[in-house]
Amino acid sequence: MRYSVQRVRVSPAGPFLRNRINANPLAQLSEGQSKPVFRVPFLIAIALTIAFGGGIWSTLVALDATIGFGAIKLGSWEAFPDAQTAQADPYAKSHRASAGKLIYASAEGLTFIASVDQTGERLNGNCSYRLTGHTPPARFWTLFAAAPGAAPPSAQSDLPTALNSRIVLRNSSSDGGFDIAISATAKPGNWLAVTTPGTFRLTLTLFDTPTAGSSGLIDLTMPRIEKTGCGNV
Repeated sequence: MRYSVQRVRVSPAGPFLRNRINANPLAQLSEGQSKPVFRVPFLIAIALTIAFGGGIWSTLVALDATIGFGAIKLGSWEAFPDAQTAQADPYAKSHRASAGKLIYASAEGLTFIASVDQTGERLNGNCSYRLTGHTPPARFWTLFAAAPGAAPPSAQSDLPTALNSRIVLRNSSSDGGFDIAISATAKPGNWLAVTTPGTFRLTLTLFDTPTAGSSGLIDLTMPRIEKTGCGNV
C-alpha cells in the first residue's frame, strides 16, 4: 500500500495574525471601552457647574437674607449700626457697594428696615398699614417703601412714595407723634403710597442723629406698624 504525502505551505503570518499586527490599535477599542474616555470629563464638567452655580446661588440668597451681622431688632425694625461704617462686615459692604450708598460716620446717619408688622407677618402691597408713634431723635429723617432689593422710589413720582420729617403732619397732641397710612390706595392725611403688589420693606433713615453712636440703642422706641386690612378693606 502506498501513501502519498502532500506538502501544505503554512504562511508564517496567517490572516488572523496579520490582522492583529497591522490593525490600528485605536480601532480595536470597542464602543463600550471608548465611552469612559468621554464620560469622565463630562461628569467633571457637571460637578464643577453644580459647585460654582450652587456657590453663587447660596451667596446671593445670603446677601438677600441679611444686610450684615450685628443687627439690633426693635419691634418690627432692624438696624445695623456698623453696616455703613469702615468696620462693616463683607455682607454689609456688598450691600453698600451694590446700592451705591455713602459711608456715614457714627453720628451722621442710621438706617432702620422693617419687613414685618407688629404681629410678625410680612408686609404686603395688597394690604394697608398704619404707622404711629415717634422716631428716635434726629435732625431729619426719611421714610419710603420698596420691594426687597429694589432701588428707592423716584423723586419724580406723582404719588407720595416717600415722606420726611419736614412734610409729615403731626398730631395735635403735645407729644408731636404722627399717624401715617401705608397703602396702595389714597388715604387722607399722611399717606405713603406702596407701588409694589408683593412684599415690601419700609426704610427709615435718621440723619444727624446721636442714636447711631449711642450705647443705649436697644432702649429706643420705634413707630408701630399695624395692619388695618387687605384688598379693598
